[in-house]
Amino acid sequence: MNAIRKPVARIRGGTNIPHFKNTAECESVKMPAPPLVVLPMRQHIGSPCKPTVKTGDMVAAGQTVGDSNALVSAPIHATVSGRVRAIAPFLLPDGVEVEAVHIENDGYNTLHPEIRKPKVKNREDFLHAVRQSGIVGMGGAGFPTHAKLALKKGASVDTLIINGAECEPYVTADYREIMENHANVLAGIELVMEYMGIGNCVIGVESNKPKAVSLLAEGIAKKGMKGRVSVAVLPARYPYGAEKMLVRVATGRTIPPGGLPSDVGVVVLNVSTVSALNCYLNTGMPLIHKRVTVDGRAVANPKNVIVPIGAPIRDIVDFCGGFSREPEKVIKGGPMMGAAQCDRQAPILKQDNAILCLTADETFMAKAKPCIRCGRCVQTCPMSLAPMRLDRYASGNNVKMLRKLGITSCMECGCCAYACPSKRPLVQSMRQGKQTERKGEMQKCST
Repeated sequence: MNAIRKPVARIRGGTNIPHFKNTAECESVKMPAPPLVVLPMRQHIGSPCKPTVKTGDMVAAGQTVGDSNALVSAPIHATVSGRVRAIAPFLLPDGVEVEAVHIENDGYNTLHPEIRKPKVKNREDFLHAVRQSGIVGMGGAGFPTHAKLALKKGASVDTLIINGAECEPYVTADYREIMENHANVLAGIELVMEYMGIGNCVIGVESNKPKAVSLLAEGIAKKGMKGRVSVAVLPARYPYGAEKMLVRVATGRTIPPGGLPSDVGVVVLNVSTVSALNCYLNTGMPLIHKRVTVDGRAVANPKNVIVPIGAPIRDIVDFCGGFSREPEKVIKGGPMMGAAQCDRQAPILKQDNAILCLTADETFMAKAKPCIRCGRCVQTCPMSLAPMRLDRYASGNNVKMLRKLGITSCMECGCCAYACPSKRPLVQSMRQGKQTERKGEMQKCST
């Protein structure tokens, strides 16, 4: 059985966008730890952590500095050794304020003495180890990995899907993980399959990454994984890397509205996530570093950089030679779904995979005009929504119609806004509409 195969299904909608994979062949370089790291206590979807240290404490690299008893949460670890300078409020890009632990680097990189390889004999041990690692979805979503693997009662999973699509423009962090650590990726896949009792795995990689496809296929053959693990070569079309889209093209199964991949017998993990899992299970070192792509015309030397989590954007850009010109916009993540940053001292979080420093000609925004009802947004929406109608009802705070038209199914991929000839800010409208719908639901529950 060939380890390389075609997708079993296609998705509707989506769009062809320029890839701009300028750093694809830039081997990762490790950045020296900065003088100060800032660790917000929410670096994942779910409940924020509470600091487990106090101002003035000395901490070691790998030591837990934040944790929570909530199911959907993940511990946060010190990424340098040094003194806790402060525990202060921190405003996240989505407007939520959380506490953050500020650690002053002592330059010694002292490792915490309790770091050791975990003992894993069964699924329970495995899930406990995954939680202790602090690993979350590293492709941008940030869902705690242990919570994703802790399947709800009655769920039956037969397929593991590894997301190596990386369909966002500019970003090449996952591609470099495959090129530099493909053996680690495959070892992580084996561990997940073994302890979760999953018999089949599909690695989704876009067709514009032929080297990665070949490397994975060769590794699968050498490890004797043929028949259990295969590489699905996806069309290089956005957003084939989105979770629901990937499940559809890799298995032919459709996740129902409001559902999870496990509802159709699937677990989806990012390629860098399984690689990090393997590292933790073999060393006991939790997630304290992250590879980020630094690119854009405003950066002097674009590259892929391995940075301590909590390192400021400014320090990372300086490591890449600084700004060659003043950026018009700095984005964490890709240009389609990333978040623009107003503070260049903002730290890198676990789920961040890129820093894009874009010039004015890369971020040109035309003035929005009235909708001409051309229907292009409907044609490109991979979730079969009607963005122009949702836009109208979001601006009018019409909760009833937002629910009827399925606003919560929007994954904010940006295809509609990209295709819109009137340059309507449709993604912002979708986000506003979701907030309106949530407020309406809360009011409904309280009455």
